[in-house]
Amino acid sequence: MEEQVVLVDEKDNPIGLMEKMEAHEKALLHRAFSVFIFNKKGELMLQQRAASKYHSPLLWTNTCCSHQRDGETNLEAGKRRLQEEMGFIAEIKEVFSFIYKAPFDNGLTEHELDHVMVGSFEGAPSINKEEVESYKWMNLEDLKSDIKNNPDIYTAWFKIIFDKSFEKLANA
Repeated sequence: MEEQVVLVDEKDNPIGLMEKMEAHEKALLHRAFSVFIFNKKGELMLQQRAASKYHSPLLWTNTCCSHQRDGETNLEAGKRRLQEEMGFIAEIKEVFSFIYKAPFDNGLTEHELDHVMVGSFEGAPSINKEEVESYKWMNLEDLKSDIKNNPDIYTAWFKIIFDKSFEKLANA
């Protein structure tokens, strides 16, 4: 059975469940999360999405992101996916949430109430090659400049989060 997402209203109240692909085909608002992991130097761990991803393959994005499962808290979901994608466990905290809508060339649309979480980690991850092609650490000022100069190599949601919330991330 395909993974389901939690459909929500604009106040994050659950209103039902739907298979992930159907929710993306219909552009229905659903719950999601994005995790940003920093090291002691203040650098952000970026992941490059695997080539096999059904949208945004090989684009750079935040450390990990996905969808909460029914009955799973935001923090539980963030920690689960961090371990599944990047191969490590870290303490994380939620810093804000926002709604965005991003259509893709393949006819799918991300329409998400995204819970943004931050945490810290030192060292190298053990990436899951089915999910992640590569990773790198970047300081936020260099990243801000690179997003401006090379917007096509970053995911839509990452650019939105970064543009709207640079200060929140820098001070998290």
